[in-house]
Amino acid sequence: MKKNVEDLLKAHNVSPTAMRMIVLDHLLDQQAALSLADLEKALAPADRITIYRSLRTFESKGLVHGIDDGSGVTKYACCAADCGPEGHHDVHVHFVCRNCQETYCLPRSRIPEFTLPVGFQPEEVNLVVRGVCQVCAG
Repeated sequence: MKKNVEDLLKAHNVSPTAMRMIVLDHLLDQQAALSLADLEKALAPADRITIYRSLRTFESKGLVHGIDDGSGVTKYACCAADCGPEGHHDVHVHFVCRNCQETYCLPRSRIPEFTLPVGFQPEEVNLVVRGVCQVCAG
């Protein structure tokens, strides 16, 4: 386990318990976003509820963001460095591969700014692109 995992948790005011460090370390090593079930399989025999609580804490502190990729299952990926408890600032596109079903963050592909009608209050923005990833196309 990397020392920077503990430092990252502390920097986001999250107590670095053993399970939180394991969950965050695993997420940091991933190229694609993971569901709770993916994490549960990878971290067995870790308790599902403990993993879920860790993810919720990470999300509230700006360490990870949940992704609604249209599959009906939330997937999680690490946030950019400028996210925190006050909000997620890395508003980027997500890509879902129709072959392998992996969901990828595309942080260099920003969601364009838009104007809503008067009286509309945005709470969340999600842009998902579907296609074939570079691994499957390769």
